[in-house]
Amino acid sequence: MQMIVCEEPGSLTKKNTEAPVANSGEAIIRIKRIGICGTDIHAFKGNQPFFHYPRVLGHELAGIIDWIEESTSSIKKGDQVTIIPYLECGKCAACKSGKTNCCTQMKVLGVHLDGGMCEQLAVPVDHLIKTNGLSLDETAVIEPLSIGAHAIRRSGIQKGDHVLVIGSGPIGLGVMLFAKQEGATVIAMDIDQKRLTFCREWAGVDNIVNALESPEQSIREITNGDMPAIVFDATGNRQSMNQAFHYPAHGGKLVYVGLVKDDITFFDPDFHAKELTLLASRNATKKDFEYVLRFIQNGNLAVKDYITNRTTFDHVINTFDKWIQPDAGIIKAMVEL
Repeated sequence: MQMIVCEEPGSLTKKNTEAPVANSGEAIIRIKRIGICGTDIHAFKGNQPFFHYPRVLGHELAGIIDWIEESTSSIKKGDQVTIIPYLECGKCAACKSGKTNCCTQMKVLGVHLDGGMCEQLAVPVDHLIKTNGLSLDETAVIEPLSIGAHAIRRSGIQKGDHVLVIGSGPIGLGVMLFAKQEGATVIAMDIDQKRLTFCREWAGVDNIVNALESPEQSIREITNGDMPAIVFDATGNRQSMNQAFHYPAHGGKLVYVGLVKDDITFFDPDFHAKELTLLASRNATKKDFEYVLRFIQNGNLAVKDYITNRTTFDHVINTFDKWIQPDAGIIKAMVEL
């Protein structure tokens, strides 16, 4: 079996290894699609938290069941699946309360454990979602979209809320899409005008704001001076995350969807004056995956526009460095096997 290993920052190497053997409760998945996400890029650049080298990247996955123990699940050999890549302990306080996405012993495929940038992968059966009837591309994007769906569910969004989403990468786009699904009036903010145009076309946002052109004034005008009820920051950028405290309305919420390996600071008198609620949104749960699955099954996702770049498993090493360049213009890149 072949796999691609991130040996150290800036270095990907293809290696041969033995095919995986399933432990009790696991299935063997033949990987067919690998989505490239911010986690993979941060790991390649050397600034991903909770990360150790060498590591096989990849946790946005679609595949086919090569082997599964009979009668252990409704999933059978030959079924198409996506993978919930967050492996929880099932015993800590978070897990017992249903918050498996922030387990105290969390092991994420492609981060803490080797991921799916390989030909086959052993995965716990209870972390598989059957996707027969969807395309492989649709199956592979369930995971990143589930992160957006989780952030929306965590925020307590209400129909008619003014919502600001900062960052128009794949995660931010998912937040916008599902905020619109809940009936919110959505403002997209980014420094890239082409991406902002894409937000209008793909996610159907109501307003766009260029973060380099007096954003606070623009947001105030759009909201008639009230400012957004909920602000989501999906940038993973320290400066943006600090600045985001200026945008919520009094009594509003700020939700950090992006993660940065740094300190975030704010001016406490302003924070208290607004009585802001600050939330972190981490990963997603099975409930979020199932929500996104139904959303796609109902024909609500334009996946062909969301996936902007492709390569094969054989060419990913030569392509990866080009994908991470600031001017690459990529929304979602996909590796095909």
